[in-house]
Amino acid sequence: MRIAVFGASGRVGTRLVEAILTDPGLELAAAHVSPGSPWIGRQVGSTVVEYRPAEAAINAHCDAIIDFSSPSGSLYLQRMAGQRSVPVVIGTTGFAADDLAEIQAAARYRPILTGANFALGFTEFARNARQFAAAHPGASIAIEETYHRRKKRAPSGTSLLLARVLREAQATAAGASPPEPEIHVHRVGDTVGINEVRFDLGDSEMRFTFSVQTIAAYARGALAAAIQLVESGLGPGRYDAFDL
Repeated sequence: MRIAVFGASGRVGTRLVEAILTDPGLELAAAHVSPGSPWIGRQVGSTVVEYRPAEAAINAHCDAIIDFSSPSGSLYLQRMAGQRSVPVVIGTTGFAADDLAEIQAAARYRPILTGANFALGFTEFARNARQFAAAHPGASIAIEETYHRRKKRAPSGTSLLLARVLREAQATAAGASPPEPEIHVHRVGDTVGINEVRFDLGDSEMRFTFSVQTIAAYARGALAAAIQLVESGLGPGRYDAFDL
């Protein structure tokens, strides 16, 4: 399977490239970086591939594209892909409502898998927390996140996703609108990522914790998602990890 990486010089993009190069069943189709990047023209490992800005033919010879760039970069990718049907996995977060609407429109032509957290195991963590929320619609929910000190102080896409799915689970079970879960943000050193969900049951408390040890976890998870997306044969549409 041939995979193109969009945002190949980023923290996750570099790990994606490494993971593809060390997997005998995969081939790096392209390593795309932003225009003006100092990486342009460099050879990728021992391959014949060079780091290049994205071109209109980005998906001409690949089975899937994995995008870990920026909101503006992701939109540029979708515009450039036009009506092509190549599957795309988007690990970029921080989109505005208008941005998401544009991605939704692009999904008319190809399967697009978006996710706030592609680390292996996160989907199961979120599913279990959602199941508990549905079983205890009256519980108060608090979400804690801890990431490295360079990350923005605003709640991450992961916490916002958890808040949404847990509130929806409680609302469906109770037939009423529960309070918004509290989100507490912490930035500590070089912490890769710790996400915790606490359910206050009054006389007891339940905690779900998910901890990411290395950035490579996000790359491996996104790569597994891309392979599943291709092998699933899903048609055009916007999907998330719960759909696979």
